[in-house]
Amino acid sequence: MYAVEVRDHVMIAHSLPSPVFGPAQGMHGATFVVDAAFYTEDLDENGLVVDMGLATEALAAALAPLKYCNLDEVPEFKGKITTTEFLCGHIWKQLREVAKTTGLGDGGRVRSIRVMMHESHVARGWYQADI
Repeated sequence: MYAVEVRDHVMIAHSLPSPVFGPAQGMHGATFVVDAAFYTEDLDENGLVVDMGLATEALAAALAPLKYCNLDEVPEFKGKITTTEFLCGHIWKQLREVAKTTGLGDGGRVRSIRVMMHESHVARGWYQADI
């Protein structure tokens, strides 16, 4: 499998309303470094997995509605606990739609996408699945 990975970041506020989260139950901010990896079985005629510029734009577009938001106020997330893992899955769905519709300059060859969110230098979560 070949892969191209692009990176961005997002700053959010949220609460994690369950006792399992201890002090993170209260409102707090987070800055996530977000990596999106796109996997193909082969390279195109130019030796590419995807167009890195288009992949970077797709990730930025997926993050744009979340930047500087209080996720507790996002109607789409009502009743959800917006953990790192949950957010990875949400962003993955956005990127899957781009891969399936407008594309990433890959001719529809992307087979799998992984979204990884780094909470800090010691903790990260991800979601990866086939398209």
